[in-house]
Order: sequence, then structure tokens, then C-alpha cells
Amino acid sequence: MMIRTKIVTGAAAALTAALVAGCGSTSDSGGGSDAGGGGKSGKVGVDLPLLTSPFWQAYNDYVPQMAKQQGVDILPTVNSNSEPTQQITDINNLINQNVRGLVVAPLDSAAIVAGLNQADRKGVPVVAVDVAPDKGKVAMVVRADNKAYGEKACDYLGKTVKEGKVVQIQGDLASVNGRERSEAFRSCVKSRFPKLKVLEIPAEWKSEKAASGLDSLLNANPDLKGVYMQAGGVYLAPTLQVLKSKKLLFKAGDPKHIAIVSNDGIPQEFAAIRSGEIDATVSQPADAYAKWGMYYIKAAMEGKTFQPGKTDHGSEIVKLPSGILEDQLPAPLVTKANVDDPSLWGNSVGK
Repeated sequence: MMIRTKIVTGAAAALTAALVAGCGSTSDSGGGSDAGGGGKSGKVGVDLPLLTSPFWQAYNDYVPQMAKQQGVDILPTVNSNSEPTQQITDINNLINQNVRGLVVAPLDSAAIVAGLNQADRKGVPVVAVDVAPDKGKVAMVVRADNKAYGEKACDYLGKTVKEGKVVQIQGDLASVNGRERSEAFRSCVKSRFPKLKVLEIPAEWKSEKAASGLDSLLNANPDLKGVYMQAGGVYLAPTLQVLKSKKLLFKAGDPKHIAIVSNDGIPQEFAAIRSGEIDATVSQPADAYAKWGMYYIKAAMEGKTFQPGKTDHGSEIVKLPSGILEDQLPAPLVTKANVDDPSLWGNSVGK
């Protein structure tokens, strides 16, 4: 079914026009519903997990653009700098500034619950972006299917490498993203490509851990055939630097080339694909994260709710085991064949 927004406030016609203009794909009747109240407005706080990654830098740039497009009044974004405890403090500080809504990208799927509970006690709706909390109350999670990330990387490496050692440079396993990408990659290799041997580096979304881990791993495994980087934004540069220092960085097409698949879809990955340094990446939609994060927080502040099903913007809302709803946005695989596609956000950021 199609997910649509139902507006029952007195200013329905004007608000519907604003929503359609802002979203481009949401109409004013159907599966959505009003959860009472409605018509609320006010400042929205936006918390970032970190700004050391080009992906999150791009998201940060998109946030004010999409907020303006959606008619959402935001405070300056707050950076929690990779610290889950700081993120809880940041959420409390924003609540104390009397925000009427929060858009948060959780660092730790369990730890974020303390912040969600505080927001719930104050009646402040929350939209989670990129990472789903393990539990707690959120109006919507805006995210891509992270299991599909691991599966796409497995499929590409399995068909390219066929046999030998591959390593996945993992994200933070305290995050559901790191867990899902790791488990999906591992499970896919085991079931579909049994001639591959999976090695792992738990790098916690930190470039220095990726570099030191890969350096040590290559000392023991110089015959490595493939790499899966779970976050190109923080792992691309250190991975290429380590391979170069070990004299193992060969371009695609060279028999000695180590196949590399990434996640994020940043311009730097696209440049590396074009040059043959890496082979592919899964484009995580920084622009759509900002767009639909702003859309859903506005809807939540107005009292709207949603149901599982296909949306009219090319995604699907699913109910997680926790009962939380998640809008799973498309995340295409990018290779040399489609790296110049102008519809990819990595080809338009900064333009």
C-alpha cells in the first residue's frame, strides 16, 4: 500500500500544499492519521553523531536546505563528536532550550534510550536518522536497509574474488548499523561464497583503528584478496594509505588488485572508483536522510502517525522487532558503470 498523510486540522488545504511542495511525493489522503493535538510548531533540534566523516559533513550541509524546503524551524546543529554520553547531554540541553522536536542520529543503539526517555517525558517527539535505537519512543527511523549493505558488499566481493581471504572493516558494534552490516556480510559469505575466508577488524567508525587494524592484519595476511569498508567516510583514506605503504595498492584490472567495496557514497569514494583504487560503494542517502528526517519531525509535531507499507517516495516503512517504525530508503550499489549518474547525491554535493 502507499503511505500517505492525512491532515484534519482547520488549515488543511494550506498545509497540504506546503507538504506537497516540500516533499514532492506525499499527498493529503490515505494511510496516515492524526494522533490528536496537531498543528504544533516551534524550534527543532538536530544532533549529529560526528563531523569527522565527509558523509556527516554532507548531511550537516543538507539539513538547513531540507529544513527550509519542508518549512521546519531548526536550531544550529549540535555535534556529539562520537561520544554517546555527550549525545545524551546534547539532547538534554536541546530539550532545556524548549525545542518542540528532535532529529537525532544515535551513536549507540542502547545508550540513546536515556535521551529518548527524557524527550518522551517532556512531550518532545524524536525522529532517529541512520541508526535505529534498540528501544524507546521515536516517531520514525529514517534509514536504509543496513543488512542489504552487507549483502551487496558480499555479493560483489564474492563474484569478484571468488576464493581467498577478505576482511570487513567493521563499524561500532554498539550500533545496530555495525551489527547488521557485519552479520549480513558474514552470513552471506558463509551461505553463498564458502571459498572466501572472512577476517574482521572492529574499527568503531574510527579511522585510526581502521589503519592500525589493517596494518596488523596485512602483516599476518599479505595474501588478502578483498576489503569491505563499512564506512567509506572514515575508512577510505586510511585503507588506501595502508595499502599504499605496504605496496599493495594496485588499480582495478591489475592481477594484484585487492577488490574493495565500501559504504557511504561520498565524492571521494566516487573519485576512487573512477581511478580504479576501489571497485564499488553503496550510496547511503545523505540528502534523503535530511529531507525525510525533516518531513517526519514536522509530521510528528503535527500529531500525524504512519503505518507499515510502501511509500510514494520509493521506500518502504517497516515495523522493527522493537515495534518502532522505520522508513527504509533506497541505497544503490555504485560501480564504474554508474558512478557518473547525476542522480547520485555524491555527484551533486557542493554544487
